[in-house]
Amino acid sequence: MSLKVPIGVLALQGDFAAHMRALVEAGADPVEVRRTEQISTLRGLILPGGESTTLLKLLSEYRFDDAISGFHRRGGFLFGTCAGLILLANEVVGPPQRSLGLLDLTVRRNAYGRQVDSFAGMGMLRMNGGSPRRAEMVFIRAPRIERVGPGVEVLGDLDGEPTLVRQGRVWGSTFHPELAPGSEIHRAFVEAVGGD
Repeated sequence: MSLKVPIGVLALQGDFAAHMRALVEAGADPVEVRRTEQISTLRGLILPGGESTTLLKLLSEYRFDDAISGFHRRGGFLFGTCAGLILLANEVVGPPQRSLGLLDLTVRRNAYGRQVDSFAGMGMLRMNGGSPRRAEMVFIRAPRIERVGPGVEVLGDLDGEPTLVRQGRVWGSTFHPELAPGSEIHRAFVEAVGGD
């Protein structure tokens, strides 16, 4: 059964097209979001990877920072992947930078190295109360989660380090779930948005 949940993907920078494909496969009705007024029609919004400093400038220039914060206050679901996670965290280091502060984490930028240090590893996922299972995780200039707040649930890890987290309606991953085989994580996000 297709849930056809209206979920947007911020399409200012980064590989938003891969998220769009994963959302279609997961049963959502995805929208490329390029204007703030589009957000009012959505139930969920994905902030994809890219370059966090550039994304911050674009969010401010096009007033998306206020729109995203307002969307969250009104009950919208958010999912930040890689640079998107950096934008959502309430503390960013290496070096420090401004963020939306919607996820109780400390995140270190580019903690795994430069683009040439990108890699795919086998991590563990614990989705929807199920048994842990191995899953491929793709890291590209990825951040590291250095601190997890008390209200944050860890849904995935790589060698014991948290890589996929959730705090209420806000999800975040240090890796790129849209680049791994299958759409399990996107499906879980779609189900959470559609079931609220």
